[in-house]
Amino acid sequence: MARPGDLKVEDITVRFSGLTALDRISLAVEAGEVVGIIGPNGAGKTTLFNVICGFVRPESGQITYRGQPLLGLPTHRLIRLGIARTLQGLGLWPSLTVLENVVAGAARRPSFGAALFGGRSSMRMERQLVQEAGELLSELGIAQAASAYPRSLPYGVQKRVSIARALMARPSLLLLDEPASGLSQREVSELAQLVAGVRQTAALAIVDHNVDLVTEVSDRVVVLNFGRVIASGTPQEIRADPNVAEAYLGEPAVAQGDSGDA
Repeated sequence: MARPGDLKVEDITVRFSGLTALDRISLAVEAGEVVGIIGPNGAGKTTLFNVICGFVRPESGQITYRGQPLLGLPTHRLIRLGIARTLQGLGLWPSLTVLENVVAGAARRPSFGAALFGGRSSMRMERQLVQEAGELLSELGIAQAASAYPRSLPYGVQKRVSIARALMARPSLLLLDEPASGLSQREVSELAQLVAGVRQTAALAIVDHNVDLVTEVSDRVVVLNFGRVIASGTPQEIRADPNVAEAYLGEPAVAQGDSGDA
């Protein structure tokens, strides 16, 4: 069971036009923990994130974070609660520089009136946000890209920018949706190191098809297939679970020690 300050997903069911996308899904992300969520295409991984973030309304179930019910909350309220998310696609604004994209992720911004009339407090806050964004870019090793526009940068750098923008909200829970997609093996290794650093300040839930990455960085792994949880445990337990092998390979796993010959 999750502690009072953690994310709790309980019995979530989602149906689209009669098709069950999630079937009584339950899981938890504890403070300071990294939880990986894997499964074949169409397993329901991104739908689960969309429910947590308020983009999809479930048919039944409940979700709480730090004791606060999430279902029905406007999406922008999640940042104030300490929840940030990256998207499958980059979601960066092409007309803004890298630095401006990261600043836009801040949970606090000057009010419209203060920004319009250029008050001292507004200017001071903007300077502070720019400084914080620059520090984040340095921490992620992409400070040299601050003045560039996203489309001019390699895809791996753009991925880091999207993560920096999410971290700009100073979240206590970060949801990473397919962070390794499109990355080279070297960039995936760098991503694993980045996750190790982020977990010092935030819990993480990671959805990705890269099973090696997920099992490397996660404390626990949850496996979905056809909208159901078919396995949950440590990375070692998940690698040894025959149900997981069957879900990915489409056939029953060969028992250990069995040569597989007829």
